[in-house]
Amino acid sequence: MPLNRRDFVKRVALTAAGAAVGAPAILRARGLNDKLNIAMIGAGGRGAENLKGVAAADNVVNIVALCDVDATALEKSGADYPLAKRFVDFRKMFDDPKAFDAVVISTCEHTHVFATMLALKAGKHVYCEKPLTYNIAEARLVRETASKLHLATQMGNQGHASNNHRRVKELIRSGAIGPVREVHVWVSRAWGFQSETAAARNKDIVFVTERPKDSMPVPQGLNWDLWLGPAPARPFHPVYVPGPKWYRWWDFGNGTMSDLGSHRNDLAFYALDIRTPLTIEAFADGPAHPEIAPATMKVVYEYAARGDMPPLTLTWYQGEAKPKIWTDGGIPPWPDAQLFVGDKGMILSSSDKHVLLPEKDFEGFVPPPETIPNSPGHYAEWIEACKGGKLSLANFEYAGWTTEANHLGNVAYRVGKKLEWNAAEMKATNAPAADKFIHREYRKGWEAILT
Repeated sequence: MPLNRRDFVKRVALTAAGAAVGAPAILRARGLNDKLNIAMIGAGGRGAENLKGVAAADNVVNIVALCDVDATALEKSGADYPLAKRFVDFRKMFDDPKAFDAVVISTCEHTHVFATMLALKAGKHVYCEKPLTYNIAEARLVRETASKLHLATQMGNQGHASNNHRRVKELIRSGAIGPVREVHVWVSRAWGFQSETAAARNKDIVFVTERPKDSMPVPQGLNWDLWLGPAPARPFHPVYVPGPKWYRWWDFGNGTMSDLGSHRNDLAFYALDIRTPLTIEAFADGPAHPEIAPATMKVVYEYAARGDMPPLTLTWYQGEAKPKIWTDGGIPPWPDAQLFVGDKGMILSSSDKHVLLPEKDFEGFVPPPETIPNSPGHYAEWIEACKGGKLSLANFEYAGWTTEANHLGNVAYRVGKKLEWNAAEMKATNAPAADKFIHREYRKGWEAILT
C-alpha cells in the first residue's frame, strides 16, 4: 500500500539510522590513489555505457560484481571482467556487501529506488541513472535518506558536469541579461502515446493503443519476473523490451518528461537555484492515456522569488510542442535547448554551446571571469567523491529536487488540472486525486526493502 506522510517520515528516519550504524564498518579510510571496488547493477544497454565510463579510470576502480536480469547482457559484460561475481537478482548481491564499496545502478526506473535503498542502507556510495526514481515519494525517500549519510551519491545526468553549464550560470549571476523571469526548455523526442504515422517514423516504437493481453515467448535468457520487479505482473510482450520501449508505459517509466527532463531542466535548476514549484499545469492533446505517457506535452511551472532573484515561470515542451518565439523564428531553431529570458536580453543554450540574444545587442560583450571550476568529468567527479574528494554536484540532495519537479509535470497531466503544490507535505492541496501518482503500490515482497 502507499505510505502516508507519518509512516513515510518514520521509515526514512529508521532507514537512515540503520545505514549510519553500518557505514563506519564498511567505509574504510582511503587515499585518492587507492582502488574503489564497484558493483554494477544493470550491465547491458545504459549499464554497459556506465560500465565503460567508470572503468575508463582503470587505475582507480575495480569492477568486482555484475548484475543483470538478461543473461546475454551479463555474459557480454562479464567477458571483459572474468573475476567479477555475477548476479541475476540484485537483492542477492547485498548478501555479501563487504565485497564492494560503491554501486552503479542502471536498471529501468521502476526498480531504481530498490537498488538505491539497499545500497544506502549497506553504507555504499551510489551512482544511479536518471531519472533518480520512479515517482515523487521515492525521490523524497532517497533524498532524505542520503542527506543523513556521509556517502558519495550522483544521478546520471551527464550534462551537469559540462563546462557550458558553468559558463551559463556565470553569465546569469553576472547580470549579463538582467533578472531572469522566464525559462523555456524544449526537447524534440516524441516517444509516447501518438498516432500510428508518428510511431512508424521511430524504429524503437511499436504502435499500440492499449496494454497487450496476449502472451509472447520470453526472449531466451531474460528473467521476466525479475525485470517486472515491483511493477504489476503481466505477460511478456515485445512492446516493453528489448530496447527503451518500456519507458513510455506508466507502470515502468514516465516518458520523456522525467527522462530528458533530468537533462534539460537541470541547467535552470543549477543556474537559478530553483527547487520546489508553487503550481504546475500541463497541456496536451486530449486527456491522459491510462497506460502510456504522452509524446507531446507542455508543462508550466511557477516558482517563488529566491533571494535577490524574482519569481520565475519555467515552461517545458516535448515532442511537437515548442515556444512561440521558436515557431515564430525569433531565435535559432535549435531542436533541444533552454532559453533564459531576462530583463536585458536572453541566453539560448544547448548541451555544449550558448549564445546571447539579440546578438546585435551583445556585440563586443566580454564574458565575466570564469569563477566556477570545471568538472574533472562526470564519472570522475563521483569517483573522487567516493574516495574522499569534493561532493559531486549532481548528488542525491540536488537530484532529488529536480526529479520531484519533473515528475510533477506528469502528475499534473494525469490529474488534468493545475496543481497547487505543498512540498513540505508532499501533496497537491487542491487535488487529492494526485496522491495515487505521487505514491504507488508494489508487488508483494518488494516494499520491505524500503522500510
